[in-house]
Amino acid sequence: MNQGVTPYSTSLPGIVALSLMLGACGGGGDTQSAAADRPPQAEVPAAPGPGMSSGSVPKTVVLPPPQLSFTDTGFSVSDGVTFKGLWTVVSDMSWEYSLDQGVTWTVGSGGQFEVKGDGPKMIWVRARDEIGNMSEIVKVSCVLDTMAPMPLVVESGSQGGILALRLSGLEAGARWEYSVDQQGAWLPGTGSSLGVMGNGVPTLWLRQVDVAGNASAPQAFVLDQPTSGAWHEASGNPLQPSVLATPQPGTFLMHGSVVRGNADYIRWDVPARHRVASLRLVRYESEDPVAFYALQRATVFDAGVDVSRMMVYGHMGPQDLLRNVVAGVAPQMLGEGPMTLWFQQTGALPTRYAIELVLSSLTD
Repeated sequence: MNQGVTPYSTSLPGIVALSLMLGACGGGGDTQSAAADRPPQAEVPAAPGPGMSSGSVPKTVVLPPPQLSFTDTGFSVSDGVTFKGLWTVVSDMSWEYSLDQGVTWTVGSGGQFEVKGDGPKMIWVRARDEIGNMSEIVKVSCVLDTMAPMPLVVESGSQGGILALRLSGLEAGARWEYSVDQQGAWLPGTGSSLGVMGNGVPTLWLRQVDVAGNASAPQAFVLDQPTSGAWHEASGNPLQPSVLATPQPGTFLMHGSVVRGNADYIRWDVPARHRVASLRLVRYESEDPVAFYALQRATVFDAGVDVSRMMVYGHMGPQDLLRNVVAGVAPQMLGEGPMTLWFQQTGALPTRYAIELVLSSLTD
């Protein structure tokens, strides 16, 4: 026991002893006097708030994380490339997002926010409440590309009623598309060329689409002008069909206008080490909903009505658009050699059509 210090004595009256204890706990002279004049009050702890225990000790609360998404507009819905900078957040709580990996945060409102500026993006989002509790950070990356590609570079040439379009200038990963209905629908092309023959599609449109889904300005090619050199009515003689030159893999378009008594016969030759990948109707314009087609593996169409000599045959109409009619044919029947197509309208109403032929290499 230190010298000069009077120890607490239990012989003091109870109220005086309590005053000394209160003074030793930090109260001043006024506090001692006030305490001596009134009975002691028990301390009542504050009611616990959100995120706090009954003993007023803060408790960590992890909130449910929000859902973060964007629209992938590229060819693949999982490549993370998009031309849309609008992001969607689904959360039952307040949320905030960061575009600089957590250095700064922006309070979100509603269910969306917009990101600008082309290039790679790493988006962070988290939920938080009014007292600072937060969720885990949701992180999603993408590449934003809003720039349209340049138009295709097209070299054209015609011979014998066939228009050959050689295409280049594609961006890395881009594809080219064509339209035969005034840009109502766009069809993906295959290969680096498009061969066109017929008299049913007056104007052909071309464009390229990059990996983000941005389309170039469309380019129009007028076909129904004498100067185009590409307006050709297919032969109506099954033993002398028109010949569509197919020197290499690619996309070929046969188009025409038929009515009763005016069938079209078109032949092509599949080069060595190649095959027919698809044959499909891509345009049908008629008040008559049904036409007829047949395909024979020969240099002429001499099968007549003997369907046993035909590779495929049947009716064609709007319900058959984009259907690959050779999908069920044995692969060996689609390889090297000649094939002749018969397309006919048996009714009195004219029909405009376009049929796409795609040839591919056997190594594809």
